[in-house]
Amino acid sequence: MANLTDLDQAVAGMSGCDQSTVESLAEDPTGSPFEVDDCLKVRKYYCFLLSSIFTFLAGFLIVLLWRAFAFICCRKEPELGPNDPKQKEQKASRNKQEFEGTFMTEAKDWAGELISGQTTTGRILVVLVFILSIASLIIYFVDASNEEVERCQPWSTNITQQIDLAFNIFFMVYFFIRFIAASDKLWFMLEMYSFVDYFTIPPSFVSIYLDRTWIGLRFLRALRLMTVPDILQYLNVLKTSSSIRLAQLVSIFISVWLTAAGIIHLLENSGDPLDFDNAHRLSYWTCVYFLIVTMSTVGYGDVYCETVLGRTFLVFFLLVGLAMFASSIPEIIELVGSGNKYGGELKREHGKRHIVVCGHITYESVSHFLKDFLHEDREDVDVEVVFLHRKPPDLELEGLFKRHFTTVEFFQGTIMNPIDLQRVKVHEADACLVLANKYCQDPDAEDAANIMRVISIKNYSDDIRVIIQLMQYHNKAYLLNIPSWDWKQGDDVICLAELKLGFIAQSCLAPGFSTMMANLFAMRSFKTSPDTQAWQNDYLQGTGCEMYTETLSPSFTGMTFPQASELCFSKLKLLLLAIEIKGNEDGADSKISINPRGAKIQANTQGFFIAQSADEVKRAWFYCKACHEDIKDETLIKKCKCKNLAVQPRNKFDDLDDHHPAPTFTPPELPKRVHVRRSISGDITRDREDMNLLNRHNRRPNGSTSMGPGNGTTALHSSAAVKQVNKVKPTVNRQLEGGQVMSPSQYNRPTSRSTGTGSQNANGGSVSLPAGIADDQSKDFDFEKTEMKYDSTGMFHWSPAKSLEDCILDRNQAAMTVLNGHVVVCLFADPDSPLIGLRNLVMPLRASNFHYHELKHVVIVGSVDYIRREWKMLQNLPKISVLNGSPLSRADLRAVNVNLCDMCCILSAKVPSNDDPTLADKEAILASLNIKAMTFDDTIGVLSQRGPEFDNLTAAAGSPIVLQRRGSVYGANVPMITELVNDSNVQFLDQDDDDDPDTELYLTQPFACGTAFAVSVLDSLMSTTYFNQNALTLIRSLITGGATPELELILAEGAGLRGGYSTPESLSNRDRCRVGQISLYDGPLAQFGECGKYGDLFVAALKSYGMLCIGLYRFRDTSSSCDASSKRYVITNPPDDFSLLPTDQVFVLMQFDPGLEYKPPAVRAPTGGRNANTQGSGVGGGGSNKDDNS
Repeated sequence: MANLTDLDQAVAGMSGCDQSTVESLAEDPTGSPFEVDDCLKVRKYYCFLLSSIFTFLAGFLIVLLWRAFAFICCRKEPELGPNDPKQKEQKASRNKQEFEGTFMTEAKDWAGELISGQTTTGRILVVLVFILSIASLIIYFVDASNEEVERCQPWSTNITQQIDLAFNIFFMVYFFIRFIAASDKLWFMLEMYSFVDYFTIPPSFVSIYLDRTWIGLRFLRALRLMTVPDILQYLNVLKTSSSIRLAQLVSIFISVWLTAAGIIHLLENSGDPLDFDNAHRLSYWTCVYFLIVTMSTVGYGDVYCETVLGRTFLVFFLLVGLAMFASSIPEIIELVGSGNKYGGELKREHGKRHIVVCGHITYESVSHFLKDFLHEDREDVDVEVVFLHRKPPDLELEGLFKRHFTTVEFFQGTIMNPIDLQRVKVHEADACLVLANKYCQDPDAEDAANIMRVISIKNYSDDIRVIIQLMQYHNKAYLLNIPSWDWKQGDDVICLAELKLGFIAQSCLAPGFSTMMANLFAMRSFKTSPDTQAWQNDYLQGTGCEMYTETLSPSFTGMTFPQASELCFSKLKLLLLAIEIKGNEDGADSKISINPRGAKIQANTQGFFIAQSADEVKRAWFYCKACHEDIKDETLIKKCKCKNLAVQPRNKFDDLDDHHPAPTFTPPELPKRVHVRRSISGDITRDREDMNLLNRHNRRPNGSTSMGPGNGTTALHSSAAVKQVNKVKPTVNRQLEGGQVMSPSQYNRPTSRSTGTGSQNANGGSVSLPAGIADDQSKDFDFEKTEMKYDSTGMFHWSPAKSLEDCILDRNQAAMTVLNGHVVVCLFADPDSPLIGLRNLVMPLRASNFHYHELKHVVIVGSVDYIRREWKMLQNLPKISVLNGSPLSRADLRAVNVNLCDMCCILSAKVPSNDDPTLADKEAILASLNIKAMTFDDTIGVLSQRGPEFDNLTAAAGSPIVLQRRGSVYGANVPMITELVNDSNVQFLDQDDDDDPDTELYLTQPFACGTAFAVSVLDSLMSTTYFNQNALTLIRSLITGGATPELELILAEGAGLRGGYSTPESLSNRDRCRVGQISLYDGPLAQFGECGKYGDLFVAALKSYGMLCIGLYRFRDTSSSCDASSKRYVITNPPDDFSLLPTDQVFVLMQFDPGLEYKPPAVRAPTGGRNANTQGSGVGGGGSNKDDNS
C-alpha cells in the first residue's frame, strides 16, 4: 500500500487532474472541503480483513489438529482374549470413552434441537437469528449510505457499531451452537453461513481496538435472506410447493443482488491497489440500481465501474448474474401469475348453492356438462358450478370458464386432499359430481380412480350427495363397500356400460327407442327452420322435449292414472309417463310406477312428464278444475286463487267407471316385412273381436281357423293370406252372449312373434317353426316339461347354468338352425379386451314381463375366447347361442340369418387407440357397411306369389309397402344399431346423408333414425340426475327392464343371477309395463292411420288398451317413389293435431298381459303350400284382418 503521509500535498499537487477523484476524497457529504483526520493518513483495512482470515484459518487448523489427534490416540485397539491381563485396562479405558461420548452426544443433540426449529425454543432462536441478521444488514445500509469506506471515530461515540457489536456477540454464540450440533466439524467450517460469520464478527471486535470502522464485508449478512423459506416453513406459513419455490427464488435473487452490490460498492469506493488513488464515489443504492440494470442486459450507461477491480468482478459476476436473472425472473413471474389464479378458497354467496365437479376435466367433458346443466329450459338454475382438478386448465378450457364466469369457478387441487376439499367447501356443497373418461385405455383403472375419489369425499363429509360416472357395471359393487354410500340420500351411480347396452337392448324391442330416450334426458331447444326438410323439423320438435317432475294439483286427487294422463295430454298438452307411489306403511320406500294399471292419484303425488320446458310442466300444479275446465288454450292455465283445492273430495272420480278396469293389450309381433316391425290385425269393432275370440278358442289342432256358420265370413283363401300373414287379435276381456265372460285363461295366448320361418321340405311343402327356434333344438324348449323359473326377485327369466360349449354353434350348425325374429350381436373383441358386460344387453331382453315364448333368441357372433370371460354373467339367461366367427365374415352373417333378425347390434370391446381417435370405430363402421352391401336369397322370406287382393290392397293403401315379405332381400333394410366411440364417425354410416362432420350427433341422420348410438349422449344424465333424483331411477327402470336396488345388491355379490321359487310377491313383479311398437297399417288402431290425428290415437289406445303412446317411428320419405328410402326417424311426443300415416309405427308403454303361456299344438302337419303355411300353420296363426268381412 502506498504511503499517503501527506494527503494535503497530494490533493494540492493534482491541479488539472481528475477532479471527481479529488472530490471523492476531499469533500464531505455536504460538498464543502474538510480536513482529513491524522488517523486516516494510514489505511488499516487490512487489519479488519486479516482478522477474518486468521479466525477462519485458526478454526480450520484447530479442527484439523483435533482430527489428527483423535486419529492417533483413539485408534481401535485389537481385541484381547478373555484371559488376557490387559483386558481390564482396555475395559476401563472404553468405559471412560463411552462416558465422554455420551456427554458429547447429549450436547450435540441439545444443540441440534436448538437450531433445527423442531421445538418452540428452536423456532424462537431461528427467527431471532434471522431478525438480528436483517437488523445488522440494515445498520450496514445506513453506514454504507452515509459514511466513507473507512472512517476514524471512537467506538464509544459510534452508536451503530455498538449495536452491531451486540448483534455479533449473539451471532458468535449461535456460531458455537451450530458448531456443536454439526456432525462434520470440518465441513461446517467451510459452509457459506460460517464464512458470513468469519467476515462480519471479528472486524466488529477489531474496531474497538483501532477506534476506527471499516465497512468491509458486512454486506454478506444479506446472504441470510436465503433462510427466509426455511423459517416460513418452520412457522407453517408456507405449505404448498409453489409458494415454497417462489420464496426460494425471490430470496436467492435478492441475496445475490444485494451482496454483489455491496462488493461493487466496496471496490469502487476503495479504488485500485496499491495506491488506491482512483476511488469512485458511489452510494450503495446506486450500486444496487447499477447491478439490476446490468443483470437485465439493458445497461443505460449512466453508471459504470471505473476501477479495475470493479470491472473485473463485474465480468465474472455477469456470467452468474445474467444466468440467474434469465432463469429466475421468468419462473418468479410464472409462479406469481399462476400461483394465486386457481388457488385461493371458494367464497360462497349467502343463500346460493354450489356443486363440486371433479374427475375427468377436459374441454369436451366440461362443455357437454355445462351445456346441459345451464340450459335455458331449466327453471332458475341458481347453482354455482365449482370444478376441482389437479392440472390448470388449458387455454380452450380457460376460455370456456371465462364465458361462464358468473356461474362457474375453477380451483386447482386434488379431490384426494382434505385441504383442497376445504378450499372448495365440499361439506357445504349441494352435491359432488365425479366425471369419468369415456375414452380411457383401461376402464377398470378409471373406475378405481373415481371410486377412490368418492371414498375421499365421503371420508371428508359423509353426508354429501355424490353422483358418479362408472365405466363398467361390475365396479358398482365396490361403491357398496363405502359405509356412508346411501342411494336413499341421493347418492347415485351412472354406469355407462349398463345404460349404453340397455339402450341398445330396448332398440331391439322397439327400434329407435334409444334415440327417443337419449333426447328426452338431454336439454335441447326446439328450433325448426323452413330451410330444413319436413322430417327434420318433425324430429327436431321431439328433441326439444325433456323429462320433468312436478307435483300434481289437488284436482287430480282420486283420478286413476289413465284418467290423469288423458287429462294432461288433452287439456294441459303434457305427457304424463309415471307417478311416484308412496309406501303404505310408515317409513316404507316410495316407488316409481310407469303407466300403472288402475293406480289412483293421491294428494301431493309427484308426476313424471315429457314437455318442452319447465314452465309448461307447471300447468300440472296450477290446474284447477273449477277455474280451468273450460279453457281451450293451455297457455292460459296459470296459478289461480282458489282456496279449496286441497279439500276436494278424494272420491270425486269414483263414478267414472272405476270398477271396469281398462282392458290390457299386449300386441303380438308380426313376421317381418319390408318396413313393418309389429302389426295388429283385426277391426276395432266389438262384434268382430268377439267372433275372433270364439274362432281362436275353437281352433282346430292343425292350426286352421274354424268359422261358424252364418257369420257372413267365407273361408280364408290363399290370396287373402298374403296380406294377413298370421295376425292375431288383442287379448281383451269381452262379454259374450248370455253373460259369459271370456278371460285370457280360457284360451292359449299366441306367441308374441306370431310366425315361424317356413322352410321348404323335400316334397315342396313347408314346415312351420317357432320364432328363433330350430326343429333340432325343440327338445330344449319343451314348455310342457320345463318349469318356468325366474330370478329371486321375479324381475327376469332365469335358467340353470349352461356351459359355453353347449351354446356354441359352428357355421354349419348355425346355417341348419333356421333362426327368425332373433337378435344378432356382432361383437368385435380381442381375447384380452376389457369386459363390456354383455349381461346388460341380454337382461332387458329377458325381463319377466315377457312370456317365455316371447323372448328373442340372442346370437352372439365374435371371438369365443372373449365371450368365455363374459359367460359367467350370461350362463343363467335362456336362449343364447354363440357363433365363433367374425362379424365381418359374410358367411357367418348368412349362417345366422342376419336378414331375418329383428335387430343386428354392432358392438366393439376393443380399446380405442390414442394415436388416431377416429379409427376407434373402424370395425363397427366396416361391419355396418358390409351388411348394408349384402343381398340375400328371396326363396325363404319373400312372398313372390301375389293375388288380386294384394294388388288392390297396395293400390288402395298408396304406401311405400310394396313388398310383403318376412326377410330383407337387401342388407340396407336389415334393422341394425351401431355403437360408436367417436361421435364424428357417424358421418360414415349412411352414404345417402349429407351430414357435416361438425354436426352434433343428435342432428345426424343415423342417430335420428335410431341406427347409431354413442356413449357421449349419456353425459346429460349427470345434470338430469342432480336436478331430479328420481329421473335416473325412471330411466334405468325403462332401460334395464326393471332392475331394482335389491337386484343390484345380489349382482354386486359377483355370483350372477340367482334363481328363486315363484311366490305371489315375486310373480307380482311381472306386472309392469314394457316398451313396444304398434303398427298403424292394420289392427284395431288402423283406423287412425287413415288421416287420423295423434291425439285421437293417444286417447283411444289409453282407454281401450291401457297403452301409453309416447312417439312415432315414421318413414323418412313418405312418397311412393321408387327411390324412396326405407329409413325411419323418431318423433317424440308429437302434438295432438299431428297427422298420422298408415305406415307409422307408434312407441307405446304397454301393460303386461297375464294370459297363459303359449303351448305348442300337439300336431304340426304341413297345410300344403307356402301361402297356406303363412296363414294357418305358423305358430299362433289364425284370426282375421279388417278387410276379411268387407
